[in-house]
Amino acid sequence: MELSEEIRINAPRDRVYAALNDPEILRQCIPGCEELVKHSDTDLEAKVALKVGPVKARFSGRVTLDPSNAPESFSLSGEGKGGPAGFAKGSANVTLTEDGDATILAYTARAEIGGKLAQLGSRLIQGTAKKLSAQFFSKFKEVVEAAEG
Repeated sequence: MELSEEIRINAPRDRVYAALNDPEILRQCIPGCEELVKHSDTDLEAKVALKVGPVKARFSGRVTLDPSNAPESFSLSGEGKGGPAGFAKGSANVTLTEDGDATILAYTARAEIGGKLAQLGSRLIQGTAKKLSAQFFSKFKEVVEAAEG
């Protein structure tokens, strides 16, 4: 499954990049996030509770960041285990483009799921992934723009 989107955030690129690396901001924005711990600049651990169709799952996972081209772009990859519900793993490439006083955040993400979640059907999974992604970026934009206030 692949998702891509572009959003405009009314904040400078360095501020957007810093927010994307701030575990407290990310914890507020990730739907269902119960805990997010930053072990290093490139290694995060998360606990997220989600409901996908009839399946409720609590995922524990790790995310690894590759900031080698930051702040213009960076990539991340992660894997989460949800016990009997299954697993999810994926990666994303993010670009941050300056647009006057604002920043255009564009991303392409790929995900793979297994277990009970994979049995729900691709339309339900894709729809849920799009909804969760929209919730994250809507909240992220709101938090970053409020900080710019």
